[in-house]
Amino acid sequence: MGTGLQVLTVVALLGSALNAGIFYTFSSFVMPGFARLTPERGIAAMQAVNITAVRAPFMSVLFGTALLCVVLAIWSLTSIGSPYWLFLLLGAVLYLVGTIGMTIFLHVPLNDALAVIDPAAPDSAAQWADYQSRWNAWNHVRWLTPLAASALFTAAAFAGRVAPTTT
Repeated sequence: MGTGLQVLTVVALLGSALNAGIFYTFSSFVMPGFARLTPERGIAAMQAVNITAVRAPFMSVLFGTALLCVVLAIWSLTSIGSPYWLFLLLGAVLYLVGTIGMTIFLHVPLNDALAVIDPAAPDSAAQWADYQSRWNAWNHVRWLTPLAASALFTAAAFAGRVAPTTT
């Protein structure tokens, strides 16, 4: 693996791991914390988070890593047969499908639906419970996929570097 590819792989590894940590944080204590609030306050808090999330600090890590994954997937297909190609391809696909795909096709629609809920409306508690159930279930998957992608990028970075022992 050349130096340029090594650098891109390590940056993708770090981006994947950082995204795993962000989504793990929501699964482990942010959403459980919001669940302890009244539905009105929980909805308002999540609406505020969703507005704040769409800013450069988070979006650059989320989609910058996705861009790197596209580059690494293409590079891996030009390197078939190398010790690292399959690790790169699997890591890139896992991140793109499990992180970006789930964000765009599952979480964003749920967040958009939550954005128009009036926290004080009589039926908001039921909507909040439904939102939490669906959002949380998929978010557990969403933090595991970039974590697995980072492990695959780590394997790619080290593939072929360990010399076999002879006896």
